[in-house]
Amino acid sequence: MGLSLVQSRALLGLEAASVTVEVHLANGLPSFTLVGLVETEVKEARERVRSALQNAGLEFPNNKRITVNLAPADLPKDSGRFDLPIARGILAASGQIDDAKLAGHEFAGELSLSGELRPVRGALAMALALHTRGVATRLVLPLESALEAALVPGGEVYGAKHLLDVVRQFVATDEEASQLPDTADDGWARIHAAPDVAPPRYADLAEVKGHAGVKRVLEIAAAGGHSLLMVGEPGSGKSMLAQRFAGLLPAMHIDEALESAAVASLGGRFATQRWRVRPTCAPHHTASAVALVGGGSPPRPGEISRAHHGVLFLDEFPEFARSALEALREPLETGTITIARAAQRAEFPARFQLVAAMNPCPCGYLGSSARPCRCTPEQVSRYQGKLSGPLLDRIDLHIEVPPVSAQLLLEAPAGESTDSIRERVVAARERAMQRQGHANQSLHGAAIDRHAALDDTARAFMFNAAAKLGWSARSTHRALKVARTIADLAGSEAVQVGHLAEAVQYRRALRGAA
Repeated sequence: MGLSLVQSRALLGLEAASVTVEVHLANGLPSFTLVGLVETEVKEARERVRSALQNAGLEFPNNKRITVNLAPADLPKDSGRFDLPIARGILAASGQIDDAKLAGHEFAGELSLSGELRPVRGALAMALALHTRGVATRLVLPLESALEAALVPGGEVYGAKHLLDVVRQFVATDEEASQLPDTADDGWARIHAAPDVAPPRYADLAEVKGHAGVKRVLEIAAAGGHSLLMVGEPGSGKSMLAQRFAGLLPAMHIDEALESAAVASLGGRFATQRWRVRPTCAPHHTASAVALVGGGSPPRPGEISRAHHGVLFLDEFPEFARSALEALREPLETGTITIARAAQRAEFPARFQLVAAMNPCPCGYLGSSARPCRCTPEQVSRYQGKLSGPLLDRIDLHIEVPPVSAQLLLEAPAGESTDSIRERVVAARERAMQRQGHANQSLHGAAIDRHAALDDTARAFMFNAAAKLGWSARSTHRALKVARTIADLAGSEAVQVGHLAEAVQYRRALRGAA
């Protein structure tokens, strides 16, 4: 009989809860049983592990009753990440490796039938969870996954290509290691540092001709972290502007980069080439509420979490399902999304900048001087009514995007570059960080009164604007936050009437049909 304990990780949100793989060998009818609330892909590990051990030239205890418990029993386990720890547990329980050497190690990896290790999703999230909790342990992963995990500073990460490369590190003596079958090459290495990646590159805003007013609004949005809604006829350049917005944002700090990369890793979408590149997620308007905000069982992050510390671009804004759009209201305020199910609950980060684009009416030409609008007032009202007042109230900046004439498109010189605008954005963001420790979009309550204080003239102007435009308290506060950002871009310590006047024009409601 033999008993072995091996540590691994199960991903529930970004928590990466610790899982202990217990393997017990006993006499009796030969069997291989997996217990511990395991999903189908974990149950299939029995065949992968059996074949991997036999094809690698290791002994599989066919004549024993094998029981594998994944504890805690009430935590759902999915994916093939438990293949490697199960194989290690069987080898330790059968005496083929030194059980004492496993202490201080955590394992995760999927096995092929030949014993090769395949990458698993969530490797960076595992390493980040260990780093956040201050757990001193050695993380053993497939080589490709280890390159991800090495992005987390201060971790001790080892990568392996084959099961035999891992086994050699835990046999009792060098003589036993030399008796193991050879692999093609040495596939075991400690990953000391993150791989070198090129500096992030974004599409240049200089390629967009005209639209000086819209570029000004993009600059304000980037400087203060504000959400933005662009309204304009088809072909006016809304998508082109939105796709270049991420380049205006300040460079990612290491903590922001780790959080963003961990979410991408959790969904199996991380690539080292995208390290420290602010994501721009642009889901199609047919996306469901679950696809947008996350869900499923076990819960998985949605598009708003994949856009964490980046940009969520929603084109054809009113065409999204009403339930999907209304689900954005809470994360726009809090920066997180909580997915609650009967059996489990997960919280994902969702501090994104919303950039939405829409046409003013179903045909797209309401108010156009070039083409007449074919829509009836009822159609326009119904189309614009797909966006609820509470949702529009949470979007800081509303801007009309006029069409660009053919002459301007063909003859105008290139506009101001992204790098030039970003310098002003970074300077304004630094002023806000030094003053309050976060971007202006995150100002709330007493902090708005303190950092966006108004003199008597500015206060009278604000009272008049709010009364005439019928603003809610939220709209008034959002206008103040935008004015605070405009003041930062101007290098002003105080919010003045001119800053308020500019902020007010960016809170205009959609125009209905005449």
